[in-house]
Amino acid sequence: MLTLQRLLNGVQYEMLQGDSAAMVSGVEYDSRRIEAGNAFVCISGFNQDGHDFASQAVANGANSLIVERSLIAPENCNVVLVQDTRAVLPVLAANFYGRPSEKLRVVGVTGTNGKTTTTHLIRSILEESGYKVGLLGTLYASFGDYEEHLANTTPESLDIERFMHRVAQGGGSHVIMEVSSHALDLGRVDEIDFDVAVFTNFTQDHLDYHKSMESYCRAKLKLFAGLSSADDQYGIINNDDDYAEAFLQTGKAKKISYGIKNHADVRAGNIHIGPRGSSMDIDFPGGKMRCNTKLAGIFNVYNSLAAISVGIAENVAPDVIRKGIEKVAGVPGRFELIDEGQNYSVIVDYAHTPDGLENILKTAREIAEARIITVFGAGGDRDRTKRPLMGRIAAQYSDFSIITSDNPRSEDPLAIIDEIMVGVKENDRAHYAIVPDRREAIRHSVYLANKDDLVIIAGKGHEDYQIIKGEILPFDDRRIAREYIKEKERHE
Repeated sequence: MLTLQRLLNGVQYEMLQGDSAAMVSGVEYDSRRIEAGNAFVCISGFNQDGHDFASQAVANGANSLIVERSLIAPENCNVVLVQDTRAVLPVLAANFYGRPSEKLRVVGVTGTNGKTTTTHLIRSILEESGYKVGLLGTLYASFGDYEEHLANTTPESLDIERFMHRVAQGGGSHVIMEVSSHALDLGRVDEIDFDVAVFTNFTQDHLDYHKSMESYCRAKLKLFAGLSSADDQYGIINNDDDYAEAFLQTGKAKKISYGIKNHADVRAGNIHIGPRGSSMDIDFPGGKMRCNTKLAGIFNVYNSLAAISVGIAENVAPDVIRKGIEKVAGVPGRFELIDEGQNYSVIVDYAHTPDGLENILKTAREIAEARIITVFGAGGDRDRTKRPLMGRIAAQYSDFSIITSDNPRSEDPLAIIDEIMVGVKENDRAHYAIVPDRREAIRHSVYLANKDDLVIIAGKGHEDYQIIKGEILPFDDRRIAREYIKEKERHE
């Protein structure tokens, strides 16, 4: 509990009615989660306006409304006018939960691909060193026995502060979090005190929102711009990426670079990549070590280098860093092997960008003993320009492509497939089938697979749903693949 005045500390506001000395029991932006004495922040969203739910919030027990425009409220309800409720929410959230990020070491990982795996590797290194670590990202918010599935890669500021408060109260030392370009652009992490920022890579994605690569990059750079020159602040940068220099030049923090091709502070060499993992020599300031990982693919070598660099920044001993990397057996939906004892391989991966798809197919090409069969689509209501690029990449690296639906959302799945096919048809030697029903496409891939073939089911990874015409339907690539693998085994 704290007063409305303390909640609004640092915010320019006007009391339209009520008393700033009133006590507030919590903050919410979702009227359905309101409890007695809460302050309800009326956010004007992309699809809904929180002001339209103010009366429902009051009916559910809210005693204060934070608004951008005047509205009718009961006399006993406090109404506070601010210029931008979305911009104010991070301040209110930080104030209410006592700014927990200032009590923790917070590592933010940004980039187009690799964020989820990199955060898991960092957590493993820090836990191997004895730290209690919270993890926040695409898959879940996790700390000890607590786990919560959230809607976005980086949730709203209120959810972030609430989780960090839980970690701080539970004796945690670190929070490792994925930081999306949307979250940076929308100000969700404006009040988070980051200590380490990690840049994985930068390729085309989210142009439906950012409109240009320049705007997309500026959003990512905000994470680094917020770091200070304090001795314990670090920027970790993939020096093999074309955009590395922009990140190296942004912010006042000390920089640690990593890579394989170019000069870097942390560099991998003598790399051996196999179907069930990789091994590499790591050169780092003051030493060298041999490191093995159970994660396949050159992209996971980069993810490992990013995590190792964070370990170095956090003064973790090299042998502990190595053990932390080697303990991670896999990450849900990231090059995840679906093994039911069949004589061909099936891998499910979240790759939903041109670069992500190319990375996994290049890895597949390195480890495949026979054909590569790729099942993929593209999301609806998202960047349309990447669809033919993904089609071109699938045709280039696959022996057979099955073009299907991803999450079509409000779009016609066949129209999305038509745009993918522009890229596929650029390859005169491409072999493919169009199977719009994703379940049937997965079935087709499994029944098509022969001994030693490698099936890649790309795009949805860990997701357990499919969005069609606004309806969220149960759908898990991994479960469906297992179902048809077992069915095929029974029929043979």
